[in-house]
Amino acid sequence: MVNQQVAQKFYKTADLLEILGENPFRVRAYRNAARTIESLGRDLSEMVAQGEDLTKLPGIGKDLAEKIKEIIATGSFSKLRELEEKVPPGLVELLKVEGLGPKRIKTLYDTLGITSLEELREAAAKGEISKLPGFGKKLEQTILKGVVLAKKEGRRFRWAYAEAFAVELVRFLKKARGLKEIEVAGSYRRKKETVGDLDILVTAREPAQIIDHFVTFPDIKTVISKGQTRSTVILSSDIQVDLRAVEEESYGSALHYFTGSKAHNIAIRSIALKAGLKINEYGVFKGEKRIAGRSEDEIFSAVGLPFIEPELRENRGEIEAAMEGRLPRLITLEDIKGDLHCHTKWSDGKHTVSEMAEAASSLGYSYIAITDHSRRLAMIKGLDDEKLLEQAREIKEVRARFPDIHILHGIEVDILEDGSLDLSDEALSRLDIVVAAIHSKFKLSKEKQTERLLRAIDNPRVNIIAHPTGRLIGERDGYDLDMERVMEHAKARGCILELNAQPSRLDLNDVHLKLAKEMGIKVSIATDSHNKDNLLFMRFGINQARRGWLERQDVVNCLPVEGLKKLLKSQS
Repeated sequence: MVNQQVAQKFYKTADLLEILGENPFRVRAYRNAARTIESLGRDLSEMVAQGEDLTKLPGIGKDLAEKIKEIIATGSFSKLRELEEKVPPGLVELLKVEGLGPKRIKTLYDTLGITSLEELREAAAKGEISKLPGFGKKLEQTILKGVVLAKKEGRRFRWAYAEAFAVELVRFLKKARGLKEIEVAGSYRRKKETVGDLDILVTAREPAQIIDHFVTFPDIKTVISKGQTRSTVILSSDIQVDLRAVEEESYGSALHYFTGSKAHNIAIRSIALKAGLKINEYGVFKGEKRIAGRSEDEIFSAVGLPFIEPELRENRGEIEAAMEGRLPRLITLEDIKGDLHCHTKWSDGKHTVSEMAEAASSLGYSYIAITDHSRRLAMIKGLDDEKLLEQAREIKEVRARFPDIHILHGIEVDILEDGSLDLSDEALSRLDIVVAAIHSKFKLSKEKQTERLLRAIDNPRVNIIAHPTGRLIGERDGYDLDMERVMEHAKARGCILELNAQPSRLDLNDVHLKLAKEMGIKVSIATDSHNKDNLLFMRFGINQARRGWLERQDVVNCLPVEGLKKLLKSQS
C-alpha cells in the first residue's frame, strides 16, 4: 500500500509541476520515480525501516529518496503541499481527458477559468474551446468525448491500485482478536479491471470488536458510519470500504451475494425459485427453514450446480456451462512458462538483457523474449537493423551464462500507418519472435485502422499483435476497430493476439478474450516489462484471462519451450 501511495503522490507532483510550466526535467524525474516505485517488488516502508539506500533504485536520487522517507513518516511531503496550494484541485482531474496535457489545461484555466470537468464540458459544448489558439473543432470534439470517458470512470480505481489497499486492510484486520474468516468481495473478488469500492466480509466471536479495530486503520480519512456489525469508511486514497460482520451460518451466502455480479445473482435466484427455494444474503431457505448458507459450495449445490469461480460470475453463460458440465478449468499463474514481451536498456527498459533473464529465471520461467522497440520510436532509442545485429551478439553471450532459461531474440516492431512494418523482412527473419504493435496515428477511421492491422497480420514474419486495441483504462478508448474482422483474420492466419498484462492496459479485455477462445485464437499473456519488477505484472494478466474464460491450452506461453518454438515456426 505504501508503494502505491508514494507513487501516486509523485505522479500528482509531476502533474502539478507541468500545469505550472516548471522544468520538464523535474517533471520527468518525478514520473520516472513513480514508475519505479509502482513496479517495485518490495515494500518501501520496510526498506526505509531497515536503513537501505533508496538511491540504488532506478531514477531515485538523494533528493527523491528524502521525499520518500518524508511521505512514509508523515503521509505527504512539503513540495507537494506547496504545489497543491498554487493549483486549483479540479485541474488535475482534467488530465484524465484525452487531448489535454498540462500546457493546454493551463491555457484553459488562464483564458476561460476552467477548473472542473463540468466547466470543461460546458465550454466545449458552447464551442468556446475551438476558438482558442492551438485547439480547433476536431480537438474540441475529442475533449467532449474525453470528458464523457472521465466521468464514466467516476470514482473507480484500477484493480491493481485497489489491491494494495485491500491486502493491507486484510492484514490489519487479521490482527484483531476473535476474527475467524475474512474475504474481500464485490468486483474486486471478481477481478474486474476497475473497482468502485471494497466490500469486506468477516465472521468473528465479537463482531463489535472487529468494527472497533477496523476504524483505527491508519489510512482512514473519514468514518462515514460505525455500528455493531457494519462500518463504512473513506481512505485517504478516496476508496470507500464497507466492512460487514455476518453470522457463520450465513457466511457463504453473504459472500456469494456481495461478490455478485447482480446479473449472476438474479439468475441463481431464478433457478432457486423454480425449485421452491429462496436465496438471499442470509442463506438458502425452504419455507422458513435455512437449508444452506455456510459456504458458497452449499449455495451452488442447493441449486444443483458445481462451484463457479468468482471471475466467471457475470451471467455470460457460466450458469449454462455449469449445468452442462463444461465450465472451464481456468488458467493459473503456475501454468505460465515464460514471458514473450520484455524491454531492456537497448530501448526504453531499465535493465540489461542479463538482468531480465536472471529475473525471469528466478520466477521459474523456461523462457523470456527480449522485444525492444524498433527504430520508429527514435525518442526511446528504437533499434534499427544494425543495432539488432549488435543486440543479437549480446543475447548469444548472455545465453551462454544462463543455460537454464531460453532467451528468445525478438522485437516490438511498429505497425506504420499503411500497415507495413518498421523493419525489413530480412531483419525480421533473423529473429526468434516478432511482436507487432501500433504506437501512432490512433485517430484513423475505423476502416483504415482495421485495414492497417489486417495488413500487419498478413505479414508472415509477425507472430503476435501486441495490445491490440490500444486502450488505456480510464484514460483512452481503444482505436476505432472492427474487432470481429481483426479476430477472424488472426484466426485465418494463425496469428497470436496479446493480452497485455500492464495494469493500465489489460488489453485485450475480458469480452474479446472470451470471443478469442470461442474462435480458437491463441493468446499470449505478456507483461510488456520495462524493468525486472514488471515481470510480476503477469498476475494481472492472469486475472483478466480468467475473466475471459481462458484455460492453459488457450495461452501460448503455457507451452514448454519446444512446443512454443514449434508453434512460432509454423506461423512463418
